Amino acid sequence: MDSLKTSGAIEQAPAGERHGLTGQRGKRPGWMLASLLGGMFLGNVDIAVVNVAIPSIREDLHASGGELELIISGYTLAYAMLLITGARLGEIRGRRWTYLVGLVVFTLSSFACGLAPNSPALVGSRVVQGIGAALMVSQVLTIIQVHFDGAARRRALGAYTGVLGVSSVIGQALGGVLVSADIMGTGWRPIFLINVPIGVALIAASYAFLPDNETLRHKKLDGSGVALLSLGLFLLVTPLVLGPHAGWPLWSWLCLAASLPVFALFARVERGIARRAGDPLMNVALLARKHVALALVSQAATRAGYFALLFVLALYLQQGLGRSAVYSGLIPIAWVATFALVGPVLGRAGARARMLAAPVGGLLMAFSFAAVAAGAQSTGWLIILLGIGGIGYGAAFSGTLAHLTESVEARHASDVSGLFNTTLQVGGTLGVAVFGTVYLNLVARGGVPADAFSTTNAALAVMSVAAAVLVLFAEKATPDRPRVAGH
Repeated sequence: MDSLKTSGAIEQAPAGERHGLTGQRGKRPGWMLASLLGGMFLGNVDIAVVNVAIPSIREDLHASGGELELIISGYTLAYAMLLITGARLGEIRGRRWTYLVGLVVFTLSSFACGLAPNSPALVGSRVVQGIGAALMVSQVLTIIQVHFDGAARRRALGAYTGVLGVSSVIGQALGGVLVSADIMGTGWRPIFLINVPIGVALIAASYAFLPDNETLRHKKLDGSGVALLSLGLFLLVTPLVLGPHAGWPLWSWLCLAASLPVFALFARVERGIARRAGDPLMNVALLARKHVALALVSQAATRAGYFALLFVLALYLQQGLGRSAVYSGLIPIAWVATFALVGPVLGRAGARARMLAAPVGGLLMAFSFAAVAAGAQSTGWLIILLGIGGIGYGAAFSGTLAHLTESVEARHASDVSGLFNTTLQVGGTLGVAVFGTVYLNLVARGGVPADAFSTTNAALAVMSVAAAVLVLFAEKATPDRPRVAGH
């Protein structure tokens, strides 16, 4: 069926979810999708928009190095920690309600960020902003899975991929433009204040066009699961974000080590709740499905490669080649532009093309990294190879997303959304931490920046090949892969 769902996964979902397409809102899928993707766009833009504003913030608020680090990472930490919890909360309280609450929190905290009188106030507002972003972004993929089917779902997932790609580059570019414009002497503040009118418009559109709340009110939020998962993610993500800049002190390694038993305890508690027919925060049994676990690990690896490239490329161009910040900000557009194009194109492709997209995409990324490592580092070659890498990442991202959404039952839509979004955040953070450290250590030991850049890209190429192999095994391990309507 090539329209909004009236059967299929809706029928497989609990009864409380079957009425979500009735009424006026169900008749406007385009506006529904635009409202959802608008919130996701804002949430992803604000991951990167503050980076270029740091010098202006430091000068205006006299912020210390630690405070500047928290202004950047406070948002990322809150965002990554609450994606799975937000997805489950949407299932229990209603996805429309949770999305709107997240959007309101995000908009109000953006206003608070823009008016922050000092750096502690800005840090606090950024954390709240990350909470709002997690609540709304965690609903987007779930609503697409539940309310779209067939070709309509594939087009929606293509748009999802495109917006995700575009938001990455717009965050950097918009931040630079607004800070440079220094509107009415406000310096960095417009990078946050611009969210307010956009957020208000999205609140009105979302209230009008999102489907009515589909709730499972008989379920309760698993408090012990929320606490353990949040603690585990905090122990994992905090050292990955702060450790590289601090020189990997002892506390960062202790946190990483401590995260493992916390995650193990979380899995044990969740399995126990499920055995008692309770309401676990996450269905950890999904991770025991080989095709799900392999796909998520593959996606974490490709995401790590993408974020590592952006970080290392900026360092190499500016510190190694002496290029300007504007130049280093424009070069990656080739990657992001081709990435944004692949999703919509793949959404209209056949079932076999979608199945092969992820492993082929991983190999294209590997080719791009390997060619750069071999010495193709002039401006022209970088643009071409980054464009190829973007095509590869777009195919790997879209193909893996299609694999997960088509091979997992609709009743697990919230679990898939939370797991996938958290994988993206942890994978990207891990990529910067590991490969950024590799590059910086090679340069610090007296290495030539070009050689360090080549070595890092060679390692990224190897990881991309491994990601392609993993997702190929995931496809082969999929039990009774459902036939897609129309193919």
